[in-house]
Amino acid sequence: MWYLLGEVGDRGSTIETTSVIGLVVAKTKLDPIKAIRDLRALLKERPWEFKYTLKLVPVQKVVEARLPEIEQAAVGLAAGIGDKEKFRITVEKRHTDLSSKTIIDTVAKRIERTVDLDTPDRIVLVEVIGELAGVALIKPEDVLSVEREKRVS
Repeated sequence: MWYLLGEVGDRGSTIETTSVIGLVVAKTKLDPIKAIRDLRALLKERPWEFKYTLKLVPVQKVVEARLPEIEQAAVGLAAGIGDKEKFRITVEKRHTDLSSKTIIDTVAKRIERTVDLDTPDRIVLVEVIGELAGVALIKPEDVLSVEREKRVS
């Protein structure tokens, strides 16, 4: 991952392992959404470089994995959902007792936009790993699934 981020412009990124086997996190100075787009372009040019990478998910804010902090971060980012855009909330969690339903209910009641679970324009993403939570406002195509991209290409 360090090498791949370097190839798209961040030679100073830091990569850390997590308590989840096979899951690493990267801290980059790049905009996470743009980084994913640039990595997708790199994947199309040089797919062999992604031998050990399966999926890349952008995170815009990292907070303590406590409901008030997650709510504040998610609602703040959700301000970027356009008036006519539809959204959904996706929660991925590991090593936590927080309930996905509780997170979704708490955040959703604060976002005054139309919900669309099947074809949203935007996704409020909450990734909880132990004591930390990553939050992002993304479009569905902002998650990079390496194997799916390789099949499509």
